[in-house]
Amino acid sequence: MAGRNTHPIHARNRAAHYASFLTPDAVAMTRFGFERDIRPRFDRIIEVARNSRTRGTERMRGLVATGGGRVKWKQVARPGLPGPLGAVVRPIAVATCDADRPIMLGKTYFPLPIHLGHEAVAEVVEVGAEVADIRVGDRVIVPFQLSCGTCRPCLSGNTANCLSVPPASMYGFGLVGGLWGGALADFMAVPFADAMLVGLPDGIDPAAAAGVADNYSDAYRQVAPHLPGLLAADPDAEVLVVGRLDPRDAFTSSTLLITAMIARAMGAKNISVVDGKPALADRAEQLGFRALDPKRPREWPTAALTVDATGTPSGLRKVLAHTAPDGVCTCAWSFHRRAGFPLMASYQRNVTVHVGRAHIRTQIPDVLDLMVEGDLRPELATTNTASFDDAPAALREHCHSDALKTVLLA
Repeated sequence: MAGRNTHPIHARNRAAHYASFLTPDAVAMTRFGFERDIRPRFDRIIEVARNSRTRGTERMRGLVATGGGRVKWKQVARPGLPGPLGAVVRPIAVATCDADRPIMLGKTYFPLPIHLGHEAVAEVVEVGAEVADIRVGDRVIVPFQLSCGTCRPCLSGNTANCLSVPPASMYGFGLVGGLWGGALADFMAVPFADAMLVGLPDGIDPAAAAGVADNYSDAYRQVAPHLPGLLAADPDAEVLVVGRLDPRDAFTSSTLLITAMIARAMGAKNISVVDGKPALADRAEQLGFRALDPKRPREWPTAALTVDATGTPSGLRKVLAHTAPDGVCTCAWSFHRRAGFPLMASYQRNVTVHVGRAHIRTQIPDVLDLMVEGDLRPELATTNTASFDDAPAALREHCHSDALKTVLLA
């Protein structure tokens, strides 16, 4: 169990939380969800609202965040079978994402209340008439992004941009994600069972695999497309993974550890991790990585592969400054509309910059292969575990401690 946070992170009050949605960054992020398929998104909102109010609708428990780190089990509508291609699953292991703490504290642009949870291993309890490969009783990874598997982007492996659902359709992100509910529930609806669900390999613990549904697969795409070629050119190539530079940042940084583990599994020998939270630095050193001081960037190596997970424009610029000539910089995420970009310096050094969301469903099999071979042990990044029944207390602990990754078991 993690200790008390040495840099307390305070929740945003309700007024400040909702006022933040009027900022240009928030408006830009929200606009993405309405770039196309506006009618299906509104139809979904109306359907969910109707089911939540209709008498006789079967109920289940769902864990809901209301801000300030307050979470509680509530009675919500039980999802039915979402069509002939769909399935209903029962979550058995759910992990926190690095974004869950700021979501619970009201420090994101995702409007509260939110039905939490989007990293899950589940058991299939019902399938539609046209489901061919998934069977009742299967244990499966449930990717947090919805995808059909048959549209042009899906067939190209770009499942985050599926054309069969509105943009950014995902579990655990409330209204922004399309109100598909969360994994911290008795049941979840999966609209495209054969396309989305991936069987849990024999011998893999559901608690270890829950994070594959998002963070672990996200970590994989940050290094796997680039590292083999860089190591072929220089077997001693440096890898630099940079997370939150401010210890008061609400986001956790467990993905940094997984990114470093995957880089090592792929053959990298010189891996440095930078993060402002002492607990993360301590865990990185325990795992055999160099933990560097975020306040002393001059001591960071110049690396062939850099990963920017700072979430800030200034952080991205610092990471780019430490990307070697002909190197690659992956920007893992950002909630900012713009970032002053060192264009000339990047041009002169022939730096490749990759910015974008992960295509989680495409990455899942490769991550599971690393786990099956024993090359990746993501459970080493888990700091807290608890039961579903104790989930409210466990997530309050996650919000106000040095916890990196919490796994909840049904």
